[in-house]
Order: sequence, then C-alpha cells, then structure tokens
Amino acid sequence: MEHPYVTLARDAIRHYLATGKLLDVSGRPDDRPAQGVFVSLHEHGADEGGLRGCVGSIVPSQPSLCAEIVHQAVNAATSDPRFPPIRAEDVDDLQVTVYLLDPPVPVDSIDDLDPSRYGIIVESRTGRRALLLPAIPGIVTARQQVEVTKRKAFIGENEPVRLYRFEAEILN
Repeated sequence: MEHPYVTLARDAIRHYLATGKLLDVSGRPDDRPAQGVFVSLHEHGADEGGLRGCVGSIVPSQPSLCAEIVHQAVNAATSDPRFPPIRAEDVDDLQVTVYLLDPPVPVDSIDDLDPSRYGIIVESRTGRRALLLPAIPGIVTARQQVEVTKRKAFIGENEPVRLYRFEAEILN
C-alpha cells in the first residue's frame, strides 16, 4: 500500500490533468509545516532509464507540506524540461516517490558523504549548483555522487565546490 503522501501526489496529478487546477488540500488532518520536497515519477518496473519527471525544491514555496507536495507533483508531471508532460492515461502506470528533505548542512570533506544515506548539493564559486537525491540506483560512492552532481550543474571536473548534504524521508 502506498504512503498517503504518495497517494496525495498521484491524486494531485490526476486532478490537475483533469481540471487544470491545483488540488485544494486545506483542512487535511495529515498536513504539517512545509519543508523541502521532491517528487519523482518513473515508469512502473523500469530501472534508472524509466524516469518520467523529477522536480522539487530544497526550500518550500508553499504554506504547508501537503500544498508543497501538490505543487511539486504537478511540476514533476508537467514541467520537467527533460520530458514531455505526463498524460492522464499514464498516471496509474507511474511509480511515484516523494522525498521529504531535511535542511542541507555544509560539509568539509567528501568523507562526510554517503550516497545511500545523504543527498548532496554542490555549488561552485560562480553560483552554479545542483542537487542529487539520496539512494539513487547506480551511485555507490561519494566520489561518484559528487561527479554526477557536478555534471548536472555544468561544473568542471577539477573546479572547486562547496558541498552540502541532507537526509530525506523516501516515501513510496
């Protein structure tokens, strides 16, 4: 059985695709203060190549957690520039994952990272930055995690970066 916040994300996508409006979550008993959220959409049973959308924010932009989940789920389904928008008939075939992010903390060394436990943010001196969520299949070392994240940010291999790590509750 999927987590209630995953069901909320799926319902938000369905509602938006049917009405063009965000799902109203005011008054939900399971709501709580907002935090960073990412929503990832994969084709059911697909490996890493089955990604259909992944969008989120380190810092929440909505007034509550449920509103943030709705916002990021709709963005993942309709606004990830890497993929065409999700169609209504595809929603039931998606594997939806919701990541509830703890605030990022700076780290001094790559030795303070563990890709199975922490997501990371890399930031160059010029302000380019990228994020990689924790527990990504195929990312097994901290060095690999940093290299992939630097590529996402178009940061040179030998360019120095500031590192941040964060934990995330991963809901399926």
